[in-house]
Amino acid sequence: MIHRLKALFEGVGGRSQGASGGLVHDEFELASAALLVEAALMDGHFGADERAAIQASLRNRFGLEARDADLLILEAEKAVAETNQLYAFTRTVKDRYGPADRLRLVEMLWSVVYADGKVHDFEANLVRRVAGLLYVSDRDSGLAKQRVLARREAAPI
Repeated sequence: MIHRLKALFEGVGGRSQGASGGLVHDEFELASAALLVEAALMDGHFGADERAAIQASLRNRFGLEARDADLLILEAEKAVAETNQLYAFTRTVKDRYGPADRLRLVEMLWSVVYADGKVHDFEANLVRRVAGLLYVSDRDSGLAKQRVLARREAAPI
């Protein structure tokens, strides 16, 4: 795992087959998943609703199968546990990807925050901090949040 983190921060990556036959995710996928996991952990409880929201976001955004999304979440959980450097994950995203991808990640973060139906102050604060580090404006982050809320209201329960 240390080698994956080192590769993540050095910008080495690319999706390929790993030694165990599983998919090795690129640095954008891992950094995105790590930020989503971090958001889920902010309230002290990483529940099934949040895990499902992360999996759905990763599958939709990166075209992953359920198994590969689950493996990416596990890899992201390890990365988050091994480092408390939020800046490293956001830097990977900011330095390599354009405004549309960064905004989409903020929207994914809001979907994780709202997954359990409750917004904890720490979760909202994290999204604001990440948005700032990604150079996503408060206005754009607010619009992303509104899109997430609109989807939640439109979805049947």
